[in-house]
Amino acid sequence: MARKLTLDFLKTEAASGAALALAAIAALIVANSPWSADYFGWLKSYHIVQIGPIRLEETISNWIKEGLMAVFFLVVGLEIKYEIVRGELSDPRKLATPVLAALGGMAGPAAVYLLLSGVIGAPHEGWPIPLATDIAFALAIFGFVGRGLPSSLRVFLLTLAIVDDLGAIALIAILFSEGANWTPLLWALGLLAVGGVVAHRIRIPTPFWVLGFAAVWHLTVQSGLSTSLTAVAFAMIVPIKPRVEDGQSPLKEAIHDLHPWNAFLVLPLFAFAKAGVSFAGLSLEQAFAPLVIAIALGLFFGKQIGVFGAAWIASALKIGARPTDASWLQVYGVSLLCGVGFTMSLFIGVLAFPGAVDSPEQVEVKLGVIGGSILSALAAAAVLGLAGRGRRPDVVERP
Repeated sequence: MARKLTLDFLKTEAASGAALALAAIAALIVANSPWSADYFGWLKSYHIVQIGPIRLEETISNWIKEGLMAVFFLVVGLEIKYEIVRGELSDPRKLATPVLAALGGMAGPAAVYLLLSGVIGAPHEGWPIPLATDIAFALAIFGFVGRGLPSSLRVFLLTLAIVDDLGAIALIAILFSEGANWTPLLWALGLLAVGGVVAHRIRIPTPFWVLGFAAVWHLTVQSGLSTSLTAVAFAMIVPIKPRVEDGQSPLKEAIHDLHPWNAFLVLPLFAFAKAGVSFAGLSLEQAFAPLVIAIALGLFFGKQIGVFGAAWIASALKIGARPTDASWLQVYGVSLLCGVGFTMSLFIGVLAFPGAVDSPEQVEVKLGVIGGSILSALAAAAVLGLAGRGRRPDVVERP
């Protein structure tokens, strides 16, 4: 039974990667076709959702980013909780390694960018752009090449990317935020605290979990912070212990129910909304501008140096431990994969260089992020494919 659940999960993961890749390719084609104006107009169009006195008005792009992607981060948070309590990360040293690697993965790109800034004259304010790993695209690529690799590597990547994402959000709050609205944020934290206590005392029916998540999500939107933060926090209060009456784990049930929606609706829509970049009017000089080179090399070299270096040092000093059954070559492949920095990097680029979407700086930011991400993805696929050749896939029980 455990083997069947594992194989079904991996098949869904691989199919999800294919759907994500097709959606990203479709976005690039549409963005550079006669329908590009309709595509970008659709993303910028506002849509209103109103339930009684609660009214939210956001663009399609923001509904996908802050709405649907909250479901993605909820599922990721549930998986990480399972691994911390019952799986790979229950060993504190195995948990320390991806956390420290994530910190190294932020320091490395910043150092590479600032070094190049002094050498080739890239704008100094662009240094935060290559710091973030795009967890959705990174996991999709791993789904293509990870079938013969130990499952601990996926957990390592998942945890690392979450910590990296939270670090990027904190960086945005420090460098670019005008301040959060603390009242709704405190209400959200209060709901999480109450929900965590109640959930471990009595059984909460599924509709109340849905309402609770919706309430926390709405309060987070009102606070002005990223919903990914509270989505992961909400996952932490979902009980993992099986219920007495039916022996089912609420956490496992939630993962089982949400994973297909995540795989075949949330992530493909996200890719279609975020991967559409127009190359109209691009010149060769602009394609190799200092800003483009600094961002691309920050993602490609900075990420692999920072992530792999921090993971190796943590293991050497006995602070952390290498993922179970994984070789250092495989860890290096995952370090390369962390250079895929699409969505959050583009978002930071908008904040670092405010202006029109077709301004020279914004075009160069997109070129740098896309270039560095593609280089990292191709190199990671090659290394992980080589490292996993001839190896039997690990079959372990998934939540």
